[in-house]
Amino acid sequence: MRRVPRWALLSSGCAPVLLAAGWMIAGVLEGPAYDPATQTISVLAAVGASGFWVMTGALVALGVCHLLTAWGLRAAALAGRLALGGGGVAALVVALFPTESSGGSLPHGSVAAVGFALMALWPVLATVRGEAAPWGLRPVPALAGTALMSVTAAWFLIEAQTDGAIGVAERVVTSLQSLWPFVVVVSCFRHPGRDAIQQPRRPGGPSDPRGNGRHPA
Repeated sequence: MRRVPRWALLSSGCAPVLLAAGWMIAGVLEGPAYDPATQTISVLAAVGASGFWVMTGALVALGVCHLLTAWGLRAAALAGRLALGGGGVAALVVALFPTESSGGSLPHGSVAAVGFALMALWPVLATVRGEAAPWGLRPVPALAGTALMSVTAAWFLIEAQTDGAIGVAERVVTSLQSLWPFVVVVSCFRHPGRDAIQQPRRPGGPSDPRGNGRHPA
């Protein structure tokens, strides 16, 4: 099992914190006109919004964190790492194509949908079979994570269609999606075999097929 660098704890742990801090600070700057229960995070990053730079910066930071975590999560399957990195790229593109204050944006909404899908699928795509796999990369927990994110994403779509608590639903699904990489990274560090270091073989040693394990007199 390939080792995960310690800085992956920082990149994955910062993602949910920076995202939540971004929408809270931007919401305060926006004032009472903004309703976090019924309005999306994208409204805070819309052109002309009072907290535009704060929320945009948080989205950029989120994307960078996901890219770094995907790079450092060497224990995961490549497909999952690519999906997680794709989710990071989607966050960056969403920041580059903000919605207009007067309404939605097709490029923004399309990229956000792709990002939601990638962030929901990456846990399953990252799974590694076998008892040596860390908890977060095993099929059952990964499938549970993907299912939970998919259900909350469906809830978000329902709220969007019915003009309901779309802000609440979006915050729940984005919080789960930004937190799961940290859960996986932590599981890699808590895995019993993570500190196992392969020792170099010595000629004539017990692990050397060329020798009989005996040392010369």
